[in-house]
Amino acid sequence: MAATKSAVLLVALALSLPVSAHGFQPLFSFEGNSFTHRDITQRAILWKAIEVCRAVAVSEGRDVTLVIDESLTAFKVQQACSGTGNSLLSTVMFQTTIAKMYLSNAAVDVVFPLSKDHHFDDESFQGGRDVITAGMSAVKASVKLKNFVSGRLTLGRICHTLQDFYSHSNWVELGNTSPYSALIRPDQPLENLAGPGVPTCRNCAGGDCTNNLLPDVLQQGLLTSGYFNVFSPTKPEGKCSHGSMSDWTSQQAPVGGINKDDTGASHGFLHHKAADLAVNATMELLENIRVSVGDKNFLRLMGLSQSPVLCFVIDTTGSMSDDIAEAKRVSFSIIDTKRGTEQEPSAYILVPFNDPGFGPLTITTDADVFKDSINELTASGGGDVTELCLSGLQLALTTAPASSEIFVFTDAPAKDSHLKRTVTALIESTKSVVTFMLTDVLSGRRRRRQAQGMSPRTMSQADPMLYRELAQISGGQAIEVIKSSLSLATAIIEESSASSVVTVFQAVRNPGKPDNFTFTFDSSMRNLTAYITGASSLSFSLKSPSGTSQSSHKSSGTLGSFSTVGNLRRFSFSTDNQTGLWEVSVTSDNPYSIKVIGQSSVNFIYNLVEAYEGAHADFILKEGRPLIGGNASLLVSVTGSDTTKVTEVVLLESSGSREVNGSVRSVGGSAFLVTFQNVPEGEFVVRLRGEDLFTSRSTTTASGFQRQASTQIKTSSISVTAQANNTSVEPGSTISISFTISSTSNGMDTGTYTVRATNDRGYTSGVSVGSRGGITNGTVTLTVPASASSGTDVTLTMEAESATSNDYNYAVLKLSVVAKVTDVSGPSCEVARVSDICPSASYLCSSTQWQFSAKFTDGVNGTGIDTLTIRQGNGTINTSMEVGAGGENITVVNYSASCCAQRVELLAVDRIGNARTCVGQARAAEAAETTLATTMLATTSTGGCALTISQLLWITMAVF
Repeated sequence: MAATKSAVLLVALALSLPVSAHGFQPLFSFEGNSFTHRDITQRAILWKAIEVCRAVAVSEGRDVTLVIDESLTAFKVQQACSGTGNSLLSTVMFQTTIAKMYLSNAAVDVVFPLSKDHHFDDESFQGGRDVITAGMSAVKASVKLKNFVSGRLTLGRICHTLQDFYSHSNWVELGNTSPYSALIRPDQPLENLAGPGVPTCRNCAGGDCTNNLLPDVLQQGLLTSGYFNVFSPTKPEGKCSHGSMSDWTSQQAPVGGINKDDTGASHGFLHHKAADLAVNATMELLENIRVSVGDKNFLRLMGLSQSPVLCFVIDTTGSMSDDIAEAKRVSFSIIDTKRGTEQEPSAYILVPFNDPGFGPLTITTDADVFKDSINELTASGGGDVTELCLSGLQLALTTAPASSEIFVFTDAPAKDSHLKRTVTALIESTKSVVTFMLTDVLSGRRRRRQAQGMSPRTMSQADPMLYRELAQISGGQAIEVIKSSLSLATAIIEESSASSVVTVFQAVRNPGKPDNFTFTFDSSMRNLTAYITGASSLSFSLKSPSGTSQSSHKSSGTLGSFSTVGNLRRFSFSTDNQTGLWEVSVTSDNPYSIKVIGQSSVNFIYNLVEAYEGAHADFILKEGRPLIGGNASLLVSVTGSDTTKVTEVVLLESSGSREVNGSVRSVGGSAFLVTFQNVPEGEFVVRLRGEDLFTSRSTTTASGFQRQASTQIKTSSISVTAQANNTSVEPGSTISISFTISSTSNGMDTGTYTVRATNDRGYTSGVSVGSRGGITNGTVTLTVPASASSGTDVTLTMEAESATSNDYNYAVLKLSVVAKVTDVSGPSCEVARVSDICPSASYLCSSTQWQFSAKFTDGVNGTGIDTLTIRQGNGTINTSMEVGAGGENITVVNYSASCCAQRVELLAVDRIGNARTCVGQARAAEAAETTLATTMLATTSTGGCALTISQLLWITMAVF
């Protein structure tokens, strides 16, 4: 077993512990009107996102008018933030980001069920704050490296811990109406904590815990939290318990508890106040990160973009010159036509590969950086036929956001075909679509080998089969063309990179057979296209809702026009007579695929979830494949509309006609929980049907719609669970991940397994496998090199394959590499000089300038100032460097502005992400002269900025 690539975690779901969640309900509240972590996280993201969008709009001279209240939805926020009246408004990326964050949040209850630090239990206030502040540093480091995917997952986890504070402590009972800011400020003391020997509770009165906190605790404002234990009733004398059926300490005096997890909890009468504070605290946390990373990067972190990433994986060996040139042409075309518009790709990813290497990875939000990277690609080398295609694809899949479309350019088979199952697991986990551009696979390599003096070797016709299979699993295409025709095939890239692209229908027949298919177009759809891949002998015909037919023997007709390049047929539907039920008939005995796409605001996302038991029975994110014969549950969210009704969700056999119907249950807003019973063996895709109110030509009508997910869901008889004791690792350290493998036979092992663990960074790792009590278990160890940059993420794919069948399952886990933070204080500033007093008459302001100079430093032991920007103000700044008396580096800022803008806010951020703002306000001359006589000698110190009133500049400091 190769142990050179292996690794570590993120949402490792350890379901072996029968521990109920304690905290706000993770995802759903089926009883009463309780708030869940999902509700709190989603509301905070929506409210903060619209705040930031409004600030960005104001800076650009626009206005965003949207009331911030509980009626705010992702669709409304995306619509307001887009600043356009575009009817094709996609919220897929935004809602996917929100889902990733609240699912990561909910997983804390299963990954760390007994950690007092992760839940603020047992008066663990310092430990809880350490979890939050270390996570904040990880998020900021990830964003700095454009690793937004990792940043979102980490952010979701620390939001859980922060939110639990307001449910598990007595902060609300003490009468506080604002968040406890010290929880996200490691430079501030945690004050007024109840000491280890201080009693905090008394017995609840007959099950009524309304007054179980001791009066002295309330009068003195002492901060405490409940003790929690599922194995022992032991707790310190006189201390409060968490309180729940699974909390044994709540049965020992003082009995009862103080948690506010839901309305039925011990202190459930304060549940809504705790939830409101948790929302505000989450917004405060998001604001801290926003200030450190900047508005644009914050909105990218939130996924507020309508367009997907542009992701290329490119073979750079000797025969690929033409392909590289075409990839350059099509990417530049997309960039140049969409730059500065809402259609501009949200990020750019480039992964070159050849043999013996692959990478380096380029991920950027700057189109010019991407252009420079692709310009630097040259075709050379490649001594043998095969190349490291799957290694490059693996890196792209672990970097790109979920549901991305990835384009692979190659003319060679994969040398690293052993990674097929790893790549398959990543495709299924991320739901990314992979399309292969395969050019001259045989002739190109033969020509190159002959040119290099090597003996020609005929390649098997089955060589492209691996790419076809991966394309089929992902819902992409394997397009096989000659190099001279590649430019005709790359039109699919431009069409797929447009915003609001949805899949209406997709099917595969392998082996091939003649078949008829139906699909529905709704009135919201635009720019409809069908792609059919197959042998040259394939033919097809289309029938419209009105009964009009057109066959592939006619390249242009009433229904549309089609073109052929290589094995790809592209049919473009005409703009008329689209709405209704269509039929397509395909005739071929060879394997083929059909995919119908268009543009529409209305789409859907889904995540596999699974139930777990306990006092707070709920659902949690499901990693890997669902089990054959078991139940499968999907959390489905309709995107791009607030007026949808889901009428049907089915699992549709990928290469057949079998369907498994799901039971649909609304869980609030546009989200639905769909449960399938006794899922059979096979490969399936998710199809959703529903109704929505569509507006067309100023008329609003109810219309049915159909959407289909691209990525296959495959069932397995093997269960794989994995767990680590942390979600981050320091450079130069080793982490262990325990795993358990079992079959569907009562959870017991019925055979032996081959276990593989690979990671996308090539870090050193090892796998040990054992057996205990009829269960196969083991450990994966990962060593992160000391040279790893803070903010790097590592993705582990762990696979377990049955030794007696072709069956396998997997767990995909993500880990953040974060250096230990020692710099917890933000930069400081000192005003050096203020000159020129602004006139009191406003009509004179344009003819007068005011200036000031300030010195910023992060101290001798700090990480140093990374950025210094004007957060508010329209003046100009010039900076220079000098060394202070203590050897510290000092950034000197000289600011100048018109007296028409007499306020400036400067933001300094150090390299670890600590931020501080310095706000200056010029005063009118008349007002200054009135108070000068009595205040000339007065001084003030605000956040380290010492200045005199006679300097006529008021400075305030804020640390984030």
